[in-house]
Amino acid sequence: MKLFSSVNDVTDIQSLVKEALHLKQNPYAYQQLGKNKTLGLVFLNPSLRTRMSTQKAGLNLGMNVMVLNMDKEGWALELQDGVIMNSNTVEHIREAAAVLGQYADIIGLRSFPGLKDRNDDYSENIFNKFVKYCGVPVVSLESATRHPLQSLADLVTIEELKTTPRPKVVMTWAPHIKALPQAVPNSFAEWMCKADVDFTIVHPRGYELCGDFTQGATITHNQDEALADADFIYVKNWSAYEPYGKIFSGNEDWMLTNERLKITNNAKIMHCLPVRRNLELSDEILDGKNSIVVHEAANRVWAAQAVLKRMLETLS
Repeated sequence: MKLFSSVNDVTDIQSLVKEALHLKQNPYAYQQLGKNKTLGLVFLNPSLRTRMSTQKAGLNLGMNVMVLNMDKEGWALELQDGVIMNSNTVEHIREAAAVLGQYADIIGLRSFPGLKDRNDDYSENIFNKFVKYCGVPVVSLESATRHPLQSLADLVTIEELKTTPRPKVVMTWAPHIKALPQAVPNSFAEWMCKADVDFTIVHPRGYELCGDFTQGATITHNQDEALADADFIYVKNWSAYEPYGKIFSGNEDWMLTNERLKITNNAKIMHCLPVRRNLELSDEILDGKNSIVVHEAANRVWAAQAVLKRMLETLS
């Protein structure tokens, strides 16, 4: 594997999930694979779980790990070609990515969308140019449209904790105070549509996701109908795809509570974190027996480690 940017870069999803669960039981079995190899993690946006879990995954594999918070520690990047750089940008992405590729054997990159120009965000301009110019394998640490390491960890969690062969998985929209990207819901939908689950997306009208990511999902606007008999509920806010990046008032009652769980199959509650308590999810849910958000976050290590292991095998 030389690129991990979406589920489309994985030839056998179930095999990758099984490998992550195997690594969870044998975290240090492949340290020789990463000996004298360097993982470079480049962040243009904040991170807690993605940074720490991917760093730990690299260390478990025997790798050296370097972290660059480029938004704070690097130069302002120019993305466009053929421009005269006489404004506020200092370094072109061509040189920045190429130089980073000289220092690292594998690069992880995180870059959020601007949520202003949909065409620009969905072109994945920053991520694709890093891939083009760095010359080494690249793993997405979240991009403008996807968060594949999170989605892999989510699927690993479902596979690990499911009690039926084909569980019902529901992704429900939740309230928030500001516009959030569609990357996590896009990615979760894309992975679930290719997994062996019964998958439903529920959201208020106006929050439809891009159809490219939801083919095969059942989509509804009735939350109670969607939650009935659910085995797993994935809670996430996102802004509108059209009009792009917008949010609408009047959906505060979409927050999940224990009362709504009564119609589910004692559903396990998932969230990618961070979560705004008593806005996206109630205290009673997060502190209750149905919440698996911390377990899910812990599985981020094994998802990242499975991907990095396959990349290292490509290099060896």
